[in-house]
Amino acid sequence: MPRKIIIDTDPGQDDAVAILLALASPEELDVLSIVAVAGNVGLHHNANNARKIVELSGRLDIPVYAGCARPMRRDLVTAEHVHGETGLNGPALPDPTIPLQAQHGVDYIIDTLMAAEPGTITLCTLGPLTNIAMALVKEPRIAERVQELVMMGGAYFEVGNITPAAEFNIYVDPEAADIVLRSGIPLVIQPLDVTHMIQSTPERLAAIKGLGNRSGQAVYDMLTFSEGFDLKKYGWAGAPLHDPTVIAYLLQPSLFEGRACHVAVETASELTMGMTVADYWHVTGKPHNATFLRSGDAEGFFKLLTERLARLP
Repeated sequence: MPRKIIIDTDPGQDDAVAILLALASPEELDVLSIVAVAGNVGLHHNANNARKIVELSGRLDIPVYAGCARPMRRDLVTAEHVHGETGLNGPALPDPTIPLQAQHGVDYIIDTLMAAEPGTITLCTLGPLTNIAMALVKEPRIAERVQELVMMGGAYFEVGNITPAAEFNIYVDPEAADIVLRSGIPLVIQPLDVTHMIQSTPERLAAIKGLGNRSGQAVYDMLTFSEGFDLKKYGWAGAPLHDPTVIAYLLQPSLFEGRACHVAVETASELTMGMTVADYWHVTGKPHNATFLRSGDAEGFFKLLTERLARLP
């Protein structure tokens, strides 16, 4: 049976690639819905972008919900400097025709988890954790009903990408991340330590473009737009590809290595706000609350991604 997942996201070019990877894998993943959250850009654009990607994939059966328009306690920080004004600059995708669902995304998450058999739904978070934290505050009982939460967020050995100490998704809403990390939900974290290894080099992008389908061309156009910022910043052969690692982990966990440890987030210090502190060497004695991944097989990842994108229109 395919694994039931809800994708919580702020698309974002790399989010879009993650969504396409999931929707191209129906044998393994039953995507129940996509829930948008404010992050890379504002909620309106993110919800619009999610519907564009659903239509690009041809999976018009996937409902899209809009969740929280701002972090729990802070002003919204966005990343148009990376993703463009719409959050999905690059490809010329048409305005979506499928409707945005009327129910608030947080209420949808609660209702769906409470109605399902416990341990049958996985949450895949590709952006700030605001929607999940708000759902936990509103209905704490959902924590014991989630099969697993696999997130892209945080860093330890690679520290930060929006500040010297913090990764963007966690920095945008550190209070939400703190709630999730303390929730007791089984967690798997894909941090910058992994995603900085998963680089979209020119050769890998050319292979995706060479698929000859609309989805491959759109992914090529997305990533060649968004990579400009990171190529200048890091000087690497390719830009990191963050969010699709969440979906790749569900499809082929052997691509990644890490360990169970205690992970906490800083919510008070101006200097290190949003920093994730992973007790990777088990020096504190604190109970493990997450599987913190540290490395990934880039060649295997892009082989999987390219093969799955070839299935799409």
